[in-house]
Amino acid sequence: MAYKAQVYVDAKNKLDERRNNALKAQEMRHSAVLLKCPEIAEIEKEMASYGAAAVKAVALGSDAEEFVLMLSEKSLEAQRKRKELLKNSGFPEDYLDAKFSCSVCRDTGFHDGYYCECYKTLIKETAKKQLPFGHRLEECSFKNFNRFYYPDLTDPILGVNQKDHMASIVEYCKEWAKDFSRSSGGIIMLGQTGLGKTHLSLAIAGVVVDKGYNVYYNSVQNIMNSLEKEHFGRSKGEESIDEDLYESDLLILDDLGAEFITQFTVSQLYNIINTRMIKGLPIIISTNLSMKEIEDKYSQRIASRIIGNTMPLYFCGKDVRQIINS
Repeated sequence: MAYKAQVYVDAKNKLDERRNNALKAQEMRHSAVLLKCPEIAEIEKEMASYGAAAVKAVALGSDAEEFVLMLSEKSLEAQRKRKELLKNSGFPEDYLDAKFSCSVCRDTGFHDGYYCECYKTLIKETAKKQLPFGHRLEECSFKNFNRFYYPDLTDPILGVNQKDHMASIVEYCKEWAKDFSRSSGGIIMLGQTGLGKTHLSLAIAGVVVDKGYNVYYNSVQNIMNSLEKEHFGRSKGEESIDEDLYESDLLILDDLGAEFITQFTVSQLYNIINTRMIKGLPIIISTNLSMKEIEDKYSQRIASRIIGNTMPLYFCGKDVRQIINS
């Protein structure tokens, strides 16, 4: 599944805006030049006539070769004169050129029949911005995940060095994101608040979006609020999130257990997890709960599906946010 259609539309609109702005600026510079150097208008008419004559001459076939060459030489001479006039009038030689953001595709988005690299980049940036919490992708990457906040001590529960253990988790997540496909399975991140679960979830989301996949990231609380509004008819005019939950290449459920748990939310959570498991679609869950607490709060059916279809990553250490603020 590729990005949503709206991503491509918004990216193309942005490109069109860039191109239109470049052409408007060119038009304004042209007007300024003509006020100071009106002779350029005559040279440009001359250049246009050479171009029109060259197009007509092509129909003559091989006999047109010398004629077209002659027109080309005259056009180059006219361009030289225009540059000289610009320079003598105090303008740079390229003052009348359109200053496009991308010189390769001239802000059209296409080059030699393919997407230009600038358009590909813009599509990825747009897809990230449309993610809930997408504004945090830059601050939550693998590069800025600081492992040195984790103590060089043995964890009393896991019995492993906390710093080394967290380094292993980071490497696992990096490889998982790098090798991501629609059959990558799932991950559940378990541990107390402030240990980096959300940071690594967003870091994975950033890499997967860059690979061209559709990611939906949101907190379970926000998702359940949206589903309740849809179910009870209080979201008129709002877009349904069903496609995001059940069809996205990767679904990331953040902060499971922080939502208000009801029979409705439990049934919706089971439906989301079960549907994606049946389809073999990847899911990442982050939670402060243990697997036993998940079973107690939700159901054994939900817990068993999570256990059977995700890789458990147990986060340890001290609350990083408290360390930073202290």
